[in-house]
Amino acid sequence: MIAVLRRARKSLGRLGLALAALALAACEPVGTAGQGPAIDPNAPVAVALMVPGASSSATDQLLARSLENAARMAIADLGGVRIDLRVYQTAGQPGPAGAIAQRAVSDGARIILGPVFAQEANAAGVAVAANGVNVLSFSNNADIAGANVFVLGPTFENTARRLVRYAASQGQRKVMIVHDRTPAGEAGRAAIARAVAGSGSTLASTVGYEFSQNGVVQAAPQIAATARAVGADALFFTADTAGSLPLITQMLRDQGVTPAMARYLGLTRWDIPQATLALPGVQGGWFALPDPVTYQAFQSRYQATYGEAPHPIAGLAYDGIAAIGALVRSGRADALSREALTQSSGFAGVGGTFRLRSDGTNERALAIAEIRNRQVVVIDPAPRSFGGAGF
Repeated sequence: MIAVLRRARKSLGRLGLALAALALAACEPVGTAGQGPAIDPNAPVAVALMVPGASSSATDQLLARSLENAARMAIADLGGVRIDLRVYQTAGQPGPAGAIAQRAVSDGARIILGPVFAQEANAAGVAVAANGVNVLSFSNNADIAGANVFVLGPTFENTARRLVRYAASQGQRKVMIVHDRTPAGEAGRAAIARAVAGSGSTLASTVGYEFSQNGVVQAAPQIAATARAVGADALFFTADTAGSLPLITQMLRDQGVTPAMARYLGLTRWDIPQATLALPGVQGGWFALPDPVTYQAFQSRYQATYGEAPHPIAGLAYDGIAAIGALVRSGRADALSREALTQSSGFAGVGGTFRLRSDGTNERALAIAEIRNRQVVVIDPAPRSFGGAGF
C-alpha cells in the first residue's frame, strides 16, 4: 500500500512550478503600463533581476544563485548584445518587492526579470506600471498575468491544451477530469475544462476528492464507476507527485481502471522526483515536459560551468535574457514594449520555443512523454516552431 499522503511541499508550492495557482488579483493597468521605456540599442541595456536572495531559507538562496547564474550564462551567449544585469535580492517576500522594483527603475532598469513568487511579481508589477516598465516574472500563476506583468513559468492552460489535443489525435476524445479539492486542483480543473472545450473533445465527467489519504480511498470506487459509466477514454489528473498522485493512480488501478481502458494524463510533471517513475500506478501515463534535448543541453552546460546542477526553474532566467537580447538586437528603441515582447514568432529558450501572449501568459512548445517500464519515453517531440503540429 502506498504510504500516507504527504502535504504538498511548501517550497514547490511557492515556486508555482505548475503545482500551485494562488488566487491573486491581476495587475490593473496604470498609466502607460506595458509600453516599455525607450532604449538605446547601441548602449548597454539595464535589466533588473529580482531573486529571492537574502532569505533565511537555504532553498531560496540556492534558487537565487541558480537564476543569476543562468541569466549570466544567457548574457554570455548573446554575442554583440550588451546587457547590464543588476541583481536585487527580495528575500522571497512580497512586502518589499514593490519598493525594490521601484528602486530598480530609479536605477535605470528598462525591464524587470523576476521575481519568483506570485505575490512578489504582482507587487512589483503594480509598483512600476505607471513607469511603463514590463515585468517578466518567473511565476506560472496566470492570475497575476496582465497589464505589464508576464509569467514565464509553464502554465496549467498551456499543458492542458497540449495534452488534450495530443490525446484527441490518438482517438481519446472523452475526457474525464479527476481533481483534488485544493486551490491548485480547482485551478487545474478549470484549465483542463477550457482545453477540452476548445479542442473538439468531450468533457465526459468531472470528479473531485478530498485531499487526504482517506479522501482518496473513499473516492476511488466512485471515480472508477463514473469512468466506466460515461465511457471515458482519458482520465486527466490534476494531482502532483508530492501530493495525491501516487495514491490515486494506484487506487484506480486496483479498481480495474487501467490505461488500456482510459489513458492517464497528468497536468504536472510525473518525472520529478525520478523515484515516481517506479510507481506501478503511473505506468503508461502521459504528461508534458519541456523539450528534453534542449533542456538537457542547458543542464550539462550549467553543471560544467558552475559545478552544480541548476535549480529546476533556473532555465526561466536564461529564457528571459534570451528574449530580451533577441529584441534588443533588432535595434529598435521600442524593443522592450509589450508589442515587441508578444511577437508571434516567439523566442528560443532552454526548454524549447516559447512566446509571450498579450494577456501576460505564455505558450511553450512541450513534448509528450509516456512512462514506460519505469522510463520516460518521448512519444511526441516538442514542436520547433509555432503553427505546426503540437500547437
